[in-house]
Amino acid sequence: MNAILLFGMPGGPEIFIILIIIVLLFGAKKIPDLMKGVGKGIKEFKSATKDEPDDKNKGKGNGNGNGNGNNGKTEQLN
Repeated sequence: MNAILLFGMPGGPEIFIILIIIVLLFGAKKIPDLMKGVGKGIKEFKSATKDEPDDKNKGKGNGNGNGNGNNGKTEQLN
């Protein structure tokens, strides 16, 4: 059984306890640096996904839909 369905979504008290544990583990001075690093990582990931070339048309021939790679020319058979 899925743990989220078994216990439910965390509410206010649970989130507060998690935040206290994070402060105890990392210290109050390190948390802004950690969040800054997370923000930079998310920003870099978004820019990398936007700059990714469209791979849908790679390797599909000449782009005319037939995929045979002869640039739309037909061969004449004698």
